[in-house]
Amino acid sequence: MSKTGIFYSFNSTKTSKAADKIKEAFGPEYNIISVNAEELTDELFLSFTNMILGVPTWFDGELPNYWDEFVPAMEDLNLKGKTIAIFGLGNQVEYPENFGDAVGIMAELVQKRGANLIGHTSEEGYHYESSKALVDGKFCGLILDQETQPRQSKERIEHWVKELKLEFS
Repeated sequence: MSKTGIFYSFNSTKTSKAADKIKEAFGPEYNIISVNAEELTDELFLSFTNMILGVPTWFDGELPNYWDEFVPAMEDLNLKGKTIAIFGLGNQVEYPENFGDAVGIMAELVQKRGANLIGHTSEEGYHYESSKALVDGKFCGLILDQETQPRQSKERIEHWVKELKLEFS
């Protein structure tokens, strides 16, 4: 099985909890390695074949600063042969006009660099105005709303991980 990493800020409480639940849903046989996104280097990033990126939306639809600081390095990387899934947190009530935008921003970036993006999810059950994560009627990753729909996260994670297991080699 290929080396799989889950990348997120260890200092972001809600994203860390979501990452733990994702790892738990995969089970120990997948041996997913946690990587602190705040300490990323291009060598470390490229050492994984399969990647799960935790990208919460900050402010008015922005990437968190730790991802934003890594973007210049990512723009120079060749991600062909890499399989990437993205999850993020957003708040559809307080930020309905840019719900989960960071997931869409990251998805566009990694696809332009040649990555195989997996893990698209339905927008059913969400109530928002617009999202950069919405492409062809589906989110380009898993978006969790821990503020207004926390009870739905467990089921969404389990369904998403089931799909990812079919696509990760």
